[in-house]
Amino acid sequence: MLSQFMVLFGFFSLVLVSIFWINKAVRMFDRLVGDGQPAWVFLEFTALTLPGVIGMVLPIAAFAGAVYVTNRLSTESELTVVQATGYSPLRLIKAAAVFGVIIALIMSLLSHYLIPTSLSELRQREAEVRQSVSARFLEEGEFLHPAPGITFYIRDISPEGELRDVFLSDRRNTESPVTYTSTLAYLVQEGGGTKLVMVKGLAQTLRADGKRLFTTHFDDFSYDISRLIAQNPTNLNKVEFAHTADLILRPEEVMEVTGATEGQLQFTLHSRFTQALMCIVAALIGFATLLLGSFSRFGVWWQILIAFVLLVGIKLVEGSITGVVISQPGMWPLMYLPAGIGFLTTLILLYFAARPGLLRRLVPWRRRASEGGGTP
Repeated sequence: MLSQFMVLFGFFSLVLVSIFWINKAVRMFDRLVGDGQPAWVFLEFTALTLPGVIGMVLPIAAFAGAVYVTNRLSTESELTVVQATGYSPLRLIKAAAVFGVIIALIMSLLSHYLIPTSLSELRQREAEVRQSVSARFLEEGEFLHPAPGITFYIRDISPEGELRDVFLSDRRNTESPVTYTSTLAYLVQEGGGTKLVMVKGLAQTLRADGKRLFTTHFDDFSYDISRLIAQNPTNLNKVEFAHTADLILRPEEVMEVTGATEGQLQFTLHSRFTQALMCIVAALIGFATLLLGSFSRFGVWWQILIAFVLLVGIKLVEGSITGVVISQPGMWPLMYLPAGIGFLTTLILLYFAARPGLLRRLVPWRRRASEGGGTP
């Protein structure tokens, strides 16, 4: 049974990862290739997003694999035969529990190491790409529009890197558009950004209110051209990039570097553990719910529906706890409540699966279906 779980889990994981990954890759392709980046940069970026995509689909794939295998065993009467030989539901669920633990170990590797590392590297590479101004925007003899309301022109770029006869029109402020011209300019890296230093130029400002033109001659003037590349600064230090060991051993240092609050740190830390637990919960609920009822030629559609509703309810509880933990760091034990509810739900399902007569007495429509010749 465990081998069937793993095979179906691999299938559903491959399908789901392909769907989510391709969706991300298409949007990234439009952004990177449209900005003039080579294909290898696109491949590198998409590869760095892969661990996060895998981590997102693992619980879904675990649930789908458990439900599919159990449904097939029930449809082919194998579960009925095994239970008739004396196997209790608690003994049957051991394979699903081992399956869930294996998926949880994979999720732990992703959440504690691979995802933080890939996110950090991805953000670093994005910052490097944004800084490659000369490759993306500095093309001689062409009018470029790197941002809405900005027009940039360079007549010539010398082998020494000098920009000759520069024209820059900034119309982002419609009430006061500014045009800069200079005979010579340079690109200077300063403070993590790129500045355009214009020499011997002219700044012309048109005031829309009085239709007046103000001109200013300057010997040198610097313009922050990095704003044309990214309107939002890149934060290379985020709490999501920190490894779990740093979050546990050096929380004050992490909060100081990243600017995160204690609540955000606690949420990030404990969510990495609860994600692994939710993989086990998904596998157990998917299996235990389908043990309810006996064989039916109509299948186990109602058990599948119940399993889905139970998981949705657990995720809703998980979502409601997020804000509480972030605002009140001392409430971090609540993050394990959804997993605890999941394990408790599994025990209740196994209790009813071991006593099918009790379930029929409690649910009237189940009793009528049984008397009518089988479970619907």
